[in-house]
Amino acid sequence: MKNKTFEEVMFRFRNIVFTETFDLIVAIANGGIIPAAILNQRLNIKIELLHINLRDQNQNKKYDFPQLMYPINFEFANKTLLLVDDRVKTGATFQFAFELLQQAKIIKTFAVNGKADYKLYDEDCFRFPWII
Repeated sequence: MKNKTFEEVMFRFRNIVFTETFDLIVAIANGGIIPAAILNQRLNIKIELLHINLRDQNQNKKYDFPQLMYPINFEFANKTLLLVDDRVKTGATFQFAFELLQQAKIIKTFAVNGKADYKLYDEDCFRFPWII
């Protein structure tokens, strides 16, 4: 598995262009927390966590379907959301999140790597520089 440097990834974070204005960043925990925090620093938008789990830390499937691990405890109805995760493989986690957040006005997706409305990369898996 190839690696990206922190500087390479941060360059893309600093230069991505967003065409919408968002009311809220929703990070899919755990993978989306660090990317959401970086976006929070850039966009100055509040972050909430959506605790969904599908894979373990080695990216092996843990469940047959994404699971909501904790109840949603933030207001999202009629808001424009930026849904953030670190990597998108099948899109199952994003799809499940869309079902959970269906009362939102608009949901746009962000991924460090994979298929999303906003993405830094869309290529083979690589190790994120913040993973220890």
